[in-house]
Amino acid sequence: MTEREAYIESWLGEERAAHIHGWDFSHIQGRYDEERDLPWSYEDTVRRFLAPELLLLDIDTGGGEFLLSLGHPHGRTAATEFYPPNVQLCRETLTPLGVDFRAADSRGGLPFPDRSFDLVINRHGDYRPEEIRRVLKPGGVFVTEQVGAENDRALVELLLPETPPLPFPEQYLDLAAGKLRRLGFSILEEQEAFRPIRFWDVGALVWFARIIPWEFPGFSVEGCLDGLFRAQEALERDGVIQGSIHRYLLAAQV
Repeated sequence: MTEREAYIESWLGEERAAHIHGWDFSHIQGRYDEERDLPWSYEDTVRRFLAPELLLLDIDTGGGEFLLSLGHPHGRTAATEFYPPNVQLCRETLTPLGVDFRAADSRGGLPFPDRSFDLVINRHGDYRPEEIRRVLKPGGVFVTEQVGAENDRALVELLLPETPPLPFPEQYLDLAAGKLRRLGFSILEEQEAFRPIRFWDVGALVWFARIIPWEFPGFSVEGCLDGLFRAQEALERDGVIQGSIHRYLLAAQV
């Protein structure tokens, strides 16, 4: 087997392994790095507004991993999720604890009455500002960290034969904050950042691109070999494959 064939075979193995349970990146732990140098902590921001007596809703909770890490009383906690594998995971992990879990697409209506919650949180999930406003009690707070419109674009350009349009072109802090203000929210905190994302082997990048098809549409090893070998050249030249993440944080009060 030639060196080129060995690379391709290794990358195809990563492509076959590209499945995710919850939002678990342990498969490439130690092989890539991101979000270690954001100028804020989403967890710390959430905890500043959280108290045991409050009613908490986590939208697009994934597998509930972050939600459970907060240690909030389960009987005062609710969550939604739409991705079917994660829905099943939440039913197995959250519901038995007494968390009010409901399968729901956050791009539609939230399955809760008006003025149900003191705090609504959302990390990297869709949301409708009007629905957040509806389910929050007066004085309630919304905290969200979002993936920005320009996330991973250098990596997309590196790998794909043709660069696709931005998948979420309105994902900018000023646009998101403006929508909340027009609904009567007061902005308590707003930050936006671009920071490095690094990969130390091309296989990890293959796995990553396969599990985020909305950013890397049509990506496959066999269809993107030119880009993958460009990535291998960058790795051998620089010791790392580097791109840029785009994030923003908003905290707003009704």
